[in-house]
Amino acid sequence: MADNESRMEKTVNALKEEFNSIRTGRASASIFDKVRVDYYGTPTPLNQVGTISIPEARTIVISPFDKGTIGAIEKAIQTADLGLNPNNDGKVIRVSIPPLTADRRKELVKQAKTTAENYRTTIRNIRRDGNDDLKKQQKAGEITEDQLKTETDKLQKLTDKYIDEINKVFEAKEKEIME
Repeated sequence: MADNESRMEKTVNALKEEFNSIRTGRASASIFDKVRVDYYGTPTPLNQVGTISIPEARTIVISPFDKGTIGAIEKAIQTADLGLNPNNDGKVIRVSIPPLTADRRKELVKQAKTTAENYRTTIRNIRRDGNDDLKKQQKAGEITEDQLKTETDKLQKLTDKYIDEINKVFEAKEKEIME
């Protein structure tokens, strides 16, 4: 039971991480989490080659630790398919976050909804695996039929709890995208 709960908890945390990379109208350093910079031939996370700061609501400033990587950082942001255009002034890179159009917002909500449904399916698969394990234990004589019913009910309640949590995370992201 504890194993199933920890797997469900990890699933919800993974969903939150994935939602962080979905761009909203506001500047957020987390949209660069998946950006990899070619740092002397090694794909390196952007936050390891420079400092990311947010001086204004719609502006992100990236200050590279090594000025020689400024071109590589700029290229990495352009090829990351975030819909952002970095501006390089030789010392820092400024990225303006354009306001989202209504169509783009709807598209992002659809994307978030699909992602949330995939994670709900993962939770249900964990429940199925847990139920299979319980049935095997009952067949092997390790637990009684009453214990099987009790544990199956507990697993269902756990599943419902984590699916509700996924729904809350999705609703919060939807609200954030639409504002």
